[in-house]
Amino acid sequence: MEVLPAIDILEGKCVRLYQGDYQQSRVFNENPVTVALQWVEQGATRLHLVDLDGAKEGKSVNLPTIEAIVRAVDIPVQVGGGLRDVAGASNLFNIGVEYAILGTIAVENPDLVSELSQRFPKRILVGIDARGGKVATRGWLETSEVEAIDLARRMASRGVAGIIYTDIHRDGTLTGPNLPALRELAEAIEIPVIASGGVSSLTDLLSLLGLESIGVTGVIVGRALYTGEVDLGEAIRAIGPGRWQDVPPNFIA
Repeated sequence: MEVLPAIDILEGKCVRLYQGDYQQSRVFNENPVTVALQWVEQGATRLHLVDLDGAKEGKSVNLPTIEAIVRAVDIPVQVGGGLRDVAGASNLFNIGVEYAILGTIAVENPDLVSELSQRFPKRILVGIDARGGKVATRGWLETSEVEAIDLARRMASRGVAGIIYTDIHRDGTLTGPNLPALRELAEAIEIPVIASGGVSSLTDLLSLLGLESIGVTGVIVGRALYTGEVDLGEAIRAIGPGRWQDVPPNFIA
């Protein structure tokens, strides 16, 4: 299972939010590039970047910082936050980003998801951020009436390469991942799922290994890395290097 360090960018700085609340942010480093290099040095095989300003504004805001990170590291980078059109995704791919993560448009404009998946095969992921089982949109500032599992099924049918599932109530809380919700979602679709939210310890990471056989192929770790509850190198050694490349071609992001 692949461990993906999270780098959330707000006003050009590396921060972590508590349950997606922009008013409860903590700056961990003024320079996200330094953080990215730190994770690479510790063995990261992929980085997960979120443009928090972009998620709120509906367009990429921290593109220069993202480009600086991509240029500085030699591993794949996936980016989400504010991607609402073809141009936004194209801009990311043009600066070397490997995977683009769509969120709000999966609910508001699913036809665009299909178009992007066709234009950029196996490079489009959909982030499903759930609050009480319902999908949150626009930087988690709004909650829709769409069920997370229903959306996952629809996105899988539209050709996306994988789903990133975040339980907002767990995000930034260090209370552990929502295993029942992850299991239910992974069993409902036949594309990879990356877990996100709540990881607080090596024990939490090990608990996710039981879901690997049903398609949970990666886990995003944020606050626990920054506070020292989880050591990245130890985590990678414990749950193994990314095995994304070992699954069948039609089951790969």
